[in-house]
Amino acid sequence: MENQLMPTSLRKYNLSFISDADLFKHVKDAVEVYSASMDLKKFNKNLIDPIKLTFDKIVYKKTIEEIIDSEIIRQLDKTNTNGIGYFHQNIFKYIGGEAWFVPKEGFDIVNESQNIYVEMKNKHNTMNSSASQKTYMKMQNVIINEPQAVCMLVEVIAKKSQNIAWETTVDKVKMKHESIRRVSIDKFYEIVTGSKTSFKELCLALPIVVKDVVDSMMEEVVKNTVITDLKDYGTNTLTSIYLLAFHKYDGFEDFVLTC
Repeated sequence: MENQLMPTSLRKYNLSFISDADLFKHVKDAVEVYSASMDLKKFNKNLIDPIKLTFDKIVYKKTIEEIIDSEIIRQLDKTNTNGIGYFHQNIFKYIGGEAWFVPKEGFDIVNESQNIYVEMKNKHNTMNSSASQKTYMKMQNVIINEPQAVCMLVEVIAKKSQNIAWETTVDKVKMKHESIRRVSIDKFYEIVTGSKTSFKELCLALPIVVKDVVDSMMEEVVKNTVITDLKDYGTNTLTSIYLLAFHKYDGFEDFVLTC
């Protein structure tokens, strides 16, 4: 994508904890991580199942092109989780001043002056039990070596607003330490900015900024050439999907669907 400057006519976002320019730049960086083009090679990387697509087409009463578009969105959704993670973590390069920073490795966010170490997860149920234990033990090691430290598991999509001691089970033993916290994203923003409503304010501004960013880009955010690429296999798109998957199977040399 071309690097675009922040439009001079851009409206003010009026967030006290991050400048308009920094917010625009960060959202643009996140959109560039988030967006993805899709061609036939990438689409078929995990081997598309034409049988399932046939059921989807007929049961849902959709065209095969609509079903393919849905499958593309499903595939992109998996990779775009990384883009959302980038947005949530790296915005703290601009929020809270120099005290807060995003290391290249180790914890996701660190404030060395306050001895705060943060692991960030998008959803409260993202981690399985093994990952949860590993993260907790990582934080335990910090507390052992730095008794004044505070470690936080920050959850963007938590069940409720909270800043509580994280209770979990490690090797079948229930663990709890007041310096190992489980914190919802709104409470973390309050810790960093000093404002209880800073995360809400960001959410109110976000749709406007994302639209401004996308509108400023010269290139399309997502380029989809899958349908066009499938035409190389024939004029019937569903037939092309079957041939893409089964062209090396016996009897498919003259395979043609009539529906």
